[in-house]
Amino acid sequence: SFLLQNNDTEDEERLWRDLIMERVTKSADACLTAVNIMTSPNMPKAVYIEDVIERVIQYTKFHLQNTLYPQYDPVYRVDPHGGGVLSSKAKRAKCSTHKQRVIVMLYNKVCDIVSSLSELLEIQLLTDTTILQVSFIRIS
Repeated sequence: SFLLQNNDTEDEERLWRDLIMERVTKSADACLTAVNIMTSPNMPKAVYIEDVIERVIQYTKFHLQNTLYPQYDPVYRVDPHGGGVLSSKAKRAKCSTHKQRVIVMLYNKVCDIVSSLSELLEIQLLTDTTILQVSFIRIS
């Protein structure tokens, strides 16, 4: 009985994870579409909507810090059980080199978004706040 409950819980967690990653991937596609449109040649000024640019930057920052950095460097990982903090060496020792296909796909899309954002800086004048946010992404 316990094994069946445990199996059901694992299946349920996997389904939630799959659903979340599907939404994350679709959001990355939306961000990439927006910046690709903005960086296309001869676009009218009306295309450069500050709110859209800021949301693309927020999405990118969030998934770099909370999804990609922790996946590629275990030092960024948080213990989900609230246990003690492991040393950097201990975290790296436990790290698996296998990356999920979805994470690699997200990584590639985020790289494309960051590259397009840098193109956008050359095309359109942006607010100081937006430029600082993009700079933060590029530096980290």
